[in-house]
Amino acid sequence: MPALAEQIPGRVRGSAEGPLSVLDLATVGAGYTPTQALRASTELARTAERLGYHRYWVAEHHGMPGVASSSPAVLIAHLAAATRTIRLGSGGVMLPNHAPLVIAEQFGTLHALHPGRIDLGLGRAPGTDPATARALRRGEGLETADDFPLQLSELTRFLDDDFPAGHPYERLKAIPGEASVPGSGRPPVWLLGSSGFSAQLAGRLGLPFAFAHHFSAQNTVPALELYRDSFRPSAVLDAPYSLIGVGTVAADSEREARRLAMSGALSMLRLRRGRPGLIPTPEEAEAHPYTELERDFVDAWLANVVLGTKDQVRSGLQELRKRTGADELMVTGHVHGIEAKQRSIELIAEAWGLVDG
Repeated sequence: MPALAEQIPGRVRGSAEGPLSVLDLATVGAGYTPTQALRASTELARTAERLGYHRYWVAEHHGMPGVASSSPAVLIAHLAAATRTIRLGSGGVMLPNHAPLVIAEQFGTLHALHPGRIDLGLGRAPGTDPATARALRRGEGLETADDFPLQLSELTRFLDDDFPAGHPYERLKAIPGEASVPGSGRPPVWLLGSSGFSAQLAGRLGLPFAFAHHFSAQNTVPALELYRDSFRPSAVLDAPYSLIGVGTVAADSEREARRLAMSGALSMLRLRRGRPGLIPTPEEAEAHPYTELERDFVDAWLANVVLGTKDQVRSGLQELRKRTGADELMVTGHVHGIEAKQRSIELIAEAWGLVDG
């Protein structure tokens, strides 16, 4: 398999600041439908491609009215047909929710249709509440942490068609895949995480690692240090390669950026309270009667969002990249309305030097 550097042209293309990518949850704002949200994601992916973003990932979530990306493979196929060059992938597929063979077949199909453009990012969280997780997994109990490495090993063996002799799956083939498209390689596999478990596993296996800084900022630096300390060169990567997801909202004024970011903060507050819903409008977020504890939560959440004008965003992203040592940044912003999303990623692209501002 080619080294990861060869699979990431963004390492040598675009801004001198390094690759910049987008994470999209196909968020559904108040007053919109999931159909409209998915159409908006398609337009956003086209815009990201035009602006020079390196990759565009979608995340698996279930049972959340404000998130329409419950089926990453289906959405990636649609986005790939609507774009031409940008890398597309999962940020991520929650592997315990699926049979490894199914994921190998889905992403083998995507890779066969769009060679060189597909990333397979994997997580071990359910991406939902326990009851929905049981419905997804058809079992009474949830897997333990020990199960994930075994599932990952099974998946990569299906992708590489290299089960050892005597293994129960020795004669099984994931098609399309290495067995049916010789020499095609496979999509790069990334491990995703918000703690040290996946960081250490990614390092031991020599895989690229993506960390969810946007909702676990206090763990970012320790997890990346653990990843680098644990790293062992592999057939796909000769040195550590890390990406972090960053909550980022840009607007024409700092006040407007903060106003837009309040929608995401209130949405996360409701999620943490067990009341997930549509992404509220900025007006609804402003009018919410926050208690003192809720205000503390919102302030803490916004403290980890890079927001403001494009100059402020540039400074914030540069500082974060320097502080964490991340090789790549992936911006994500839970704002209400496609116009605000489009304007935000345009300003971020200008801030990062992907396009002239």
